[in-house]
Amino acid sequence: MTDGLRLRGVHLSRGAITALRGIDLVVRRGELLVVLGPSGAGKSSLLRAIAGLDPVSGGTVAIGGRDVTALRPGQRNVSMVFQSYSLLPHLTVADNIAFGHRIRGADRRVAAARAAQAAATVGCADLLGRRPHQLSGGERQRVALARVLVREPDVFLLDEPLANLDAALRTRMRTEIRAVHDRLGTTTVYVTHDQSEAMALGDRIAVLRDGRIEQVDTPDEVWHRPRTRYVASFVGGPGMNLLPGVGPLRRPGVEATAVELGVRPEHVTLSSGISPVGPLGEVERVEVLGEDALVHLLVGGHPVIARVPAHTRPTPGDRVSVSVAEEHLHAFDTVTGERIPLPAEAAVR
Repeated sequence: MTDGLRLRGVHLSRGAITALRGIDLVVRRGELLVVLGPSGAGKSSLLRAIAGLDPVSGGTVAIGGRDVTALRPGQRNVSMVFQSYSLLPHLTVADNIAFGHRIRGADRRVAAARAAQAAATVGCADLLGRRPHQLSGGERQRVALARVLVREPDVFLLDEPLANLDAALRTRMRTEIRAVHDRLGTTTVYVTHDQSEAMALGDRIAVLRDGRIEQVDTPDEVWHRPRTRYVASFVGGPGMNLLPGVGPLRRPGVEATAVELGVRPEHVTLSSGISPVGPLGEVERVEVLGEDALVHLLVGGHPVIARVPAHTRPTPGDRVSVSVAEEHLHAFDTVTGERIPLPAEAAVR
């Protein structure tokens, strides 16, 4: 099957700033791939390179098996939704949705019919006569989505489209975006810094850092088997605890002389019995998050966070026993940052 989108060795520089550093990425036809990373990671630059808004400095971009590296944006058959929505204030919703189709020479009646169909797909058919200033944030987002649907592109590009919405509306809209994708099956690249969006939306997630891809995998793999120390520490709320391990750790062909062990806060167990089952930690502070609580401790001089049921939380100043089941431990080479198998003799100092 032809890939929906393929990038080979893509570099993107603007003057002295390098935004993308040799990106190799395949997005399968019909897949929803989420690009996740912090501000400055190169997420928007990646979308702009795919769309042709910024010419790449090296490498190739192919859509549906066709090399589009040298083509202008209008020749690539992609549609992009920006964070700002970019609706024209003087036009009605119907005309905003149909605008792109009309400027490409489509018959007015055909464009209007396509606009009505797209509006129905995203649930804003009752808004066609309004203007942008009469819409809520969620309604504007639906209109922006409908506008890109009109073109029937080969690839949808969504650049943090929910960033301006409140938390409850973001949750509802990401469900709607996923439902629209499942109905249409169009290859989609969705950029976000929000990990909950990435985990909920993506068929796969590409974690981006400083213009390079750290890992491309399913949400389950990214969470349970992070490929690098960076992914382990970045993905999660909060990320994985990283503690010095006993080294060197060895396996055939690989030697790691500096090792960190990782464990997610959800897998740290606290107990206050008379006979400790693990190292003792001192509770520094506790954050209550509804049903859960984040307990911040010092264990052997190293900070550790545990996520526990709120009703079992200790109080600041308590000394508690800290333990982790072996199956929840991860190991990373502190020199390369790469994940390594965890030998039986590894232990937290």
